[in-house]
Amino acid sequence: MPRTRPRRFARPFEAIEPPRNAEVVIGVVSMTALVLALGALSGSLVWLLGLLVFLPGTASALCTVRQTLFVSAWTTIVVIVTVVLRHGDGASWVDRFLMMLLTLTLGAASVYACDRRIHREHEMLRIRSTAAAMQRHILRPLPLLTDDVLVDGVYEPVQEDRLVGGDIYDVVASPWGTRVLIGDVQGKGLPAVGAAFAVIGAFREAAHREPTLTALADALDASVVRHNSYAAQTGDDERFVTALVVNIDAHNEVQVINCGHIPPQLLHDAAVSTPALDSGVPLGLAELATEPATVDWFAFPPGATLLLTTDGLTETRAADGTFYPITERLAERVSLSPTDLPRALYDNARAFAGDGSQHDDVAVLSVRRSPLH
Repeated sequence: MPRTRPRRFARPFEAIEPPRNAEVVIGVVSMTALVLALGALSGSLVWLLGLLVFLPGTASALCTVRQTLFVSAWTTIVVIVTVVLRHGDGASWVDRFLMMLLTLTLGAASVYACDRRIHREHEMLRIRSTAAAMQRHILRPLPLLTDDVLVDGVYEPVQEDRLVGGDIYDVVASPWGTRVLIGDVQGKGLPAVGAAFAVIGAFREAAHREPTLTALADALDASVVRHNSYAAQTGDDERFVTALVVNIDAHNEVQVINCGHIPPQLLHDAAVSTPALDSGVPLGLAELATEPATVDWFAFPPGATLLLTTDGLTETRAADGTFYPITERLAERVSLSPTDLPRALYDNARAFAGDGSQHDDVAVLSVRRSPLH
């Protein structure tokens, strides 16, 4: 089985950190003094509206329920005392009463809004914690170390609130060597995630059972076909999956089956090259192919690194529509360690896009050949 080293796997949902009680008191007193001073200078109660609206509203968005309750109570007391004491400014008692009633109403609404916000934050934290635990069982945390290779990388779903997207990867230490999968499910959303789970589950089971890569690829194709059959029954769209299946053993060659996926990049002796591979049809479409999937071989000497990516990286565009020049940027970073290279490429691609936006799921894996082989 692959061995893992601990690493934070996904960005968790972060609740708002409330201010300290002393900060709340200082802020409330300072704002009250400012508003009262402005009110005295203007000779009008209008300035009190800023106090009764601004303070409780801000507290409901940033503070705890107890802190918001304190701010609302403070605001209510200050407004009521000020309205009562300034009885000679010509304002009618109806206006005074409405202002006090409005203060009480806004204070109560702020406390309620704060309670609802904190409840939602706690619920989101619980959901994200559960999803993160599920993710660790679906997509193994990186890096992964086997007797043959060290696999490290970056996985970034297009939506931050969805921990798993349509891009997939996995690593299995099988009796026939280390088998690495990287793939990209057509489309987005939960149906795409369902197809991704189907392929990952099939890969983990078949990688230990099938002695050849062709049989492994057939098993993966069959899993997508079964998933599409179920999807058709439930009214969901059918999906296909581009995939690259790699087998690395003690020999200085690597076996690869390309099912319509982006070919790998080979880094060795400060040089970058793209191995020539036959590209078959994506998983789920094998019945449409005129020939079965074929296995390609190419040299993978000790100390070399394979870079496997999905189109979320290669199809990144600059503002002028130029595609990200992955080969050129790889050549500039060929000296980086395999643990640093994926993140460096991902960050550089986001900078290349200009606004740092991400329009597709991204998976970037570095597969480093063990120097012992």
